[in-house]
Amino acid sequence: MVYGGKPSTGCHLCRKRKIKVGQIYKLHLCHNPCYIYLIPLDGKFPCLAHSTLSASQCDEEHPGCRNCTIYGQPCPGYRSDGIFRNETHKIQELVKKTRSSLPSGKPPSSHDLSAGSGRQKSPLSIYRISDSTWEEKAICYFFDQYTICDTTGGVGHLGFVPSLYAACRDQSSSDPASSSLRLAVDATALMALSNRVKAPEIVAQARNRFGLALRRFQEALDLPVEAVKDETFATLVILSMFEDISGDRLGLTSSHTAGFEALTKLRGESQLGHARGLDMFKFAYVHMQVEFLLLRGRTTIDPDWIVERLDSADPLQSLMILASKTTQLLTEPWSTSTSLGSAGVTKLASWIDSCRALDAELVRWSQSLPDMWLPLETRSYTGEDVLTYREMIIATIWAHFRAVRILVYLTMVDLFRTLSSVVNSPGIHREASQYEIDGLRLSLDLISETCRSVPFYFGEIDLLGNPIPPSAEGTTRVRAFWVYSMLWPLWYIVSCGLATPEQTQMIREVLARTGSELGIKLAIMLAGYDGQGAMPSPPEIYSFEQSVGGLSAM
Repeated sequence: MVYGGKPSTGCHLCRKRKIKVGQIYKLHLCHNPCYIYLIPLDGKFPCLAHSTLSASQCDEEHPGCRNCTIYGQPCPGYRSDGIFRNETHKIQELVKKTRSSLPSGKPPSSHDLSAGSGRQKSPLSIYRISDSTWEEKAICYFFDQYTICDTTGGVGHLGFVPSLYAACRDQSSSDPASSSLRLAVDATALMALSNRVKAPEIVAQARNRFGLALRRFQEALDLPVEAVKDETFATLVILSMFEDISGDRLGLTSSHTAGFEALTKLRGESQLGHARGLDMFKFAYVHMQVEFLLLRGRTTIDPDWIVERLDSADPLQSLMILASKTTQLLTEPWSTSTSLGSAGVTKLASWIDSCRALDAELVRWSQSLPDMWLPLETRSYTGEDVLTYREMIIATIWAHFRAVRILVYLTMVDLFRTLSSVVNSPGIHREASQYEIDGLRLSLDLISETCRSVPFYFGEIDLLGNPIPPSAEGTTRVRAFWVYSMLWPLWYIVSCGLATPEQTQMIREVLARTGSELGIKLAIMLAGYDGQGAMPSPPEIYSFEQSVGGLSAM
């Protein structure tokens, strides 16, 4: 007989309804251990809170607990303190199984016994922790790694998702918008955790829920009242993340960009009138702008509508305004039917002047930022000169800013070269040559700044350049969302053709490594893609030989 561990001390009904007492999960997946409390609400799936447990847990009062009173049922009472169970048969079977796998006559050692349990066909038992399910662990991991509340810089991303998800799980209605969001979050969380801990067995669960989420999402789009709900737009946000985490992109273009455009126009300006709507819009707008700018797409959203409704005093929204202007300006020369030369001298000169004005606005943006938004030059513990930032969100915004400036420069170089080829003027030739020299120097400086920021981007150093020790599993300390946010500006640096071989190799290596560690397949795919030809297939990142200690702390 063995002692079965400390049992739940809640009443029989609370235990049946899976309302636990003081259930805490400890995550060693970010810079510091993160304690997340799961608060079951009336027997439904637990929501998240970063505070003390609420009265939803069993309060263990006598003669009956408060939860049973609220639930409308008599409290059945509590079980005795001592709980033992007979494990003799299980131990006998384990020893018998281990002996059968050993050479004849060799006695089993303690190492053999522990190794034998790890050779099961399914590794899920290795990851399984008592009192928690795969769904619970996945939701904990996803919310911790992919949702960011407001930071010191006043900016967060997807911070609304945990509360919105909890509300959808708690409400009794099963409308398409709410159920599609629940399923989308469950699917993406399961896929993210599966990739992170290399457990392919739960991929089938993730894809099944993804399919159900798509079906309910389509039902929501077919109903005018449901289509404009925050839950519907949030579902599209989460589905786009599933596509990138799972590596399901068929090319550089996301399959959800058209949906973002359609829903943004359908929801209108009302979505910018509250924090949740603005947060979702910012995520979607950045998603769209990356595709329009770096992949030279074309938007159907009126840029003036965006510019008029964003706050130019906010650094992030101000940069969004400039990105919108950039899209509006560059779409015309990019969409020229034959060649830039066919546009004519007047049009070429007009485009060049507009690009210069836009670049001047970008410079003013960088010069008007508050001090806390400025990069910090410091010396790393390795002796290298590096750039650090007060917040990771500020670092990601600077990465996008530099990519946009380089893009404007490259477009202007094309315009100058075309103008000098169609106009036989020494003055224009000298101006074009001088701009190309100055612009190249500027772009190389911007690329250098990006590369000098890489150690901070990926959690290798802190604000002062000191090393950040890896986690207990030897993986990076940076949260997955920050790596996810850096993918496109870093890929553009690699694919624009201006980075040195050393810079290119460094970025490719860090994208591949962190993409593998954090389970973001798009990162691995972009690390090996230069923009030419077909997009590489999603990598196989699962390995049963890898350590499973990454989940043991959860």
